[in-house]
Amino acid sequence: MSQARLAPCLQLPLENKTLVNVIEKAKDWALMHGVGMRDKKHFNKDVIQIAPFILLPSPFPKTEFMKAVELQPVLNELMHKVAHDDEFLEQTLQNALQVDEFTANLYDIWLKVKNEGISQPISLGMLRSDIMLESRCPHTENQCAKHTPYCSWKQVEINSIASGFGHLGPVSREIQSYILRQLGHGDLIKNMPENRALSGLCSGIIEAFDLFGVLNAVVLFVVEEVSYNICDQRFHEFEISEKRPEIQIYRKTLNEIYEETELNDKKQLILDGHPVAVVYYRSGYEPAQYPTAREWDARLRVERSTAIKCPSIHYQLAGTKKVQQALAGPGVLEKFMGSGTSTSRVRDIFTGLYSLDFDESGERAVEMALADAERFVLKPQREGGGNNVYGSEVRDALTRMRHSRERAAYILMERILPPLVSGYMIRPGAPVPPPLVDLVSELGIFGVIIGTKEKIYCNRQVGHMLRTKLADANEGGVAAGLGALDSPYLLDL
Repeated sequence: MSQARLAPCLQLPLENKTLVNVIEKAKDWALMHGVGMRDKKHFNKDVIQIAPFILLPSPFPKTEFMKAVELQPVLNELMHKVAHDDEFLEQTLQNALQVDEFTANLYDIWLKVKNEGISQPISLGMLRSDIMLESRCPHTENQCAKHTPYCSWKQVEINSIASGFGHLGPVSREIQSYILRQLGHGDLIKNMPENRALSGLCSGIIEAFDLFGVLNAVVLFVVEEVSYNICDQRFHEFEISEKRPEIQIYRKTLNEIYEETELNDKKQLILDGHPVAVVYYRSGYEPAQYPTAREWDARLRVERSTAIKCPSIHYQLAGTKKVQQALAGPGVLEKFMGSGTSTSRVRDIFTGLYSLDFDESGERAVEMALADAERFVLKPQREGGGNNVYGSEVRDALTRMRHSRERAAYILMERILPPLVSGYMIRPGAPVPPPLVDLVSELGIFGVIIGTKEKIYCNRQVGHMLRTKLADANEGGVAAGLGALDSPYLLDL
């Protein structure tokens, strides 16, 4: 059976001369407006290249987009409650902690801070819920897929750390608006939703700074040793400086935090003589950048301090895949949300999520995956592209891990089959004109929540981003070099 399709916003293919001309203009626009990244292969701090982008905005059903926007504050509050439920986190992560050293180190820091007494009860959550349209329809009595190219949308994951693209999301709309105007179709821009993700995310940092309420305090961005996604990171700083020029922002690696900061007797994190009000982690520290002992010590120092963290350690634990899988279990959402309509709405967005623990349900999940590996994805605990296992490799990995505790470090998720759309992907250094290819998209909805266990100070949806990849590609991370920037073109279906 052929995969469902959505129609592009313009008739394709474009005439060759028109295509070449508009791409050259768009590339220059991209470089002059921060649609850029540093080259991983030939790194040079003084050089950026265009970030991969899709030439035209990708179609997305308006009703589903609005549902995702409206649901984000509900998801924000759910994550906030999960992060503050010590018993649930302990029970949910106990098996993964035995085999996943990264998560175990996070958990150890959490225990130490809890036992010493938490110095800062306020957490700043800057979350991103990633979703995809599902073209397969499970409703045999009402085959909605016969009438539309999709059935529903499903959550891929929710990110609690390094939820990037606050700048690149909105600027994707801007570059595609420019392209549509150049092609004589500026009238279509009205179907692209406004996107204020950058100002919305930065307002969360500013509100947390004000809640800290200490004179001469500063904001600290924690960054990688080498930053490739520099435009997205720096525009957050520029936005804060424009809104609040008096707020001083530092960028430091964990190694620099280890060397240059200290805790005073008030448990304030002191940097260059200033107390740090907000610590914003711009890096999730994936396996390729696994933290050293010094970096773990720096993370512990930050967590012990009075600084408001984004994320705090318990927020990062709440964002692990094991926790997301556990939330899909019977009665778990009801524990946090009660049994109202919001609970049903959240449960509806979950795709199949299965534990691989050494128990009856874990064995059933292994058997399912071995029998039909193409249906599933193996996901480790950490966030970011490039870590998941797909297709026949799922069978190979589970065969290897079947009798090893290593398998408890993963969850099993049913693959989502989104509808296809035809389009052009523009990449740095790639031949022009590019071929017309089949693409699939993943929508990310941003949320900000600030609060303690007892009180929520703010909770809102603040913007979105769209990442699009080749239909036959498994991963789609733009920073990982696997996808491209895009924005939604809303359709009434």
